[in-house]
Amino acid sequence: MPGGVVAHELRENVVCFAADALPPEPPGGAVPVTGTDLTLTSADGTAFSAFEADAPTPSGAGVVILPDVRGLFAFYTRLAERFAGVGIDAVSIDYFGRTAGTGHRDKDFEYGPHVAQTTPDGVAADVDAAVRRLRERGRVTSIFTVGFCFGGSNSFLQAARPDLAGVIGFYGGMRPRVENGPTPITRAPQAKVPVLGLFGGADQSIPAEKVEEFGAALAPTGVEYTLHTYPGAPHSFFDRSHEEYAKECADAWTRMLAFVNDHTGKSTA
Repeated sequence: MPGGVVAHELRENVVCFAADALPPEPPGGAVPVTGTDLTLTSADGTAFSAFEADAPTPSGAGVVILPDVRGLFAFYTRLAERFAGVGIDAVSIDYFGRTAGTGHRDKDFEYGPHVAQTTPDGVAADVDAAVRRLRERGRVTSIFTVGFCFGGSNSFLQAARPDLAGVIGFYGGMRPRVENGPTPITRAPQAKVPVLGLFGGADQSIPAEKVEEFGAALAPTGVEYTLHTYPGAPHSFFDRSHEEYAKECADAWTRMLAFVNDHTGKSTA
């Protein structure tokens, strides 16, 4: 299989959101922001698509948003604008510049074959390009990654980067994405920055014992970490259309913003 992707993990590439889904509003709302498309270049020379949204009043914090398996589609451009609207510069990235070229992804994009060709190193290189973009503009002092599902797993893997201020993952899976590749659990002993993990208690793709194992692997590192599970919430609960999980969405925003605020200015870079 291209990229050595583990077959059972491909079956777990859950589509997190409907194509027309919208991210939940932060508690108290966000200032309206309109972001812009851009093309970034990874260290291996790959051009890939991204979306940038600048905070009208910068707080010093920036986030790199790692989407689910479908890459850069509307949910994640809107999410970047929501972050900017609460004072946090944001760059959302696409994963598939190496195999599908540039461009936004829509509901007709056949993401499976392209996900199968991603690697943790490739994703990390693209994250690095987004981090450079945020840093070089001089608007931020502290950068975080925020990922969802596939992106959540990859966000957790970035915890080994000392130049970040912290990493956040929503329902990031704990199995390898490539054969013999790293997982959040196996990479945890290398963690150097704080970790925030948010999970759904009814998410059958991420058993509670795996979340506990992740925490046990982080504990000896001495990094600050919080792994919070919302009882009864499904995979991909962070979605405005899931009105029954509005409280969970609001709490997730509150936790994220507190995490970012608490660690802004504390990056070792």
